[in-house]
Amino acid sequence: MRAHLARVDAVIVQAVIAGALSFSHLHDLASAAGQGGWKAWAYPVSVDLLLVAAWRRMRQSQRVGQAAGGPRLWFLVALAASLGANIATAGLLDLDHVPASLRVIVAGWPAVAFFGGTLLAHAPHTPEAPAAPAASTPDTEPHPAPAAVDTSDRDALPAPSTDPAPATEVAAEPAATPPPASAPAPAPAVALPPALVDRVRALADEHRSTTGSPADPDAVRARLGLPPSMTASVAAHL
Repeated sequence: MRAHLARVDAVIVQAVIAGALSFSHLHDLASAAGQGGWKAWAYPVSVDLLLVAAWRRMRQSQRVGQAAGGPRLWFLVALAASLGANIATAGLLDLDHVPASLRVIVAGWPAVAFFGGTLLAHAPHTPEAPAAPAASTPDTEPHPAPAAVDTSDRDALPAPSTDPAPATEVAAEPAATPPPASAPAPAPAVALPPALVDRVRALADEHRSTTGSPADPDAVRARLGLPPSMTASVAAHL
């Protein structure tokens, strides 16, 4: 743990020293190029911020598999500005007599930095990480459904071999249903419930007292809501 902290502290110290030196060189170059006061201090901040912003956006684009050409270009531009200032202040350039071309470059840097920062801030950033789970979900769904259910059903159907039997039973049922229609012919032997017998006789007496003629068994059966096969049974009790 202490060794890890020592390595982290060393990296931070090194970064602070390098940043301070680069910051000072950029300030000195901007001041020598005619940018005095707070302007000379703003130039190193602009260069370092563009460098860090381009590096972060380049890493984000590479992490999600996108092209990082734009962020890499602005990273190289900011790195060239920082390295150029460090080399220029190493004694290779007379800071008391800065060439006009360098003054133009320093004066035009704010527009370049603003343009690069705007492009980095508004660059489209669409992470493609959620696409992988979405593609894997449909793949997992089809596997359990067809495999488990279909095999169990297909194994269960041939074993009992009951497919031909229902066909014969269904075919036999239509043949078995017509006989009951003719079966009620000898139905006088079928006894009606006592309550129904009383109801049949009451209707027959009512008809006789109203019309003076015996009641028709089929009419009495219809009034009771009985099937036509019960006509003979109703007539047996009139």
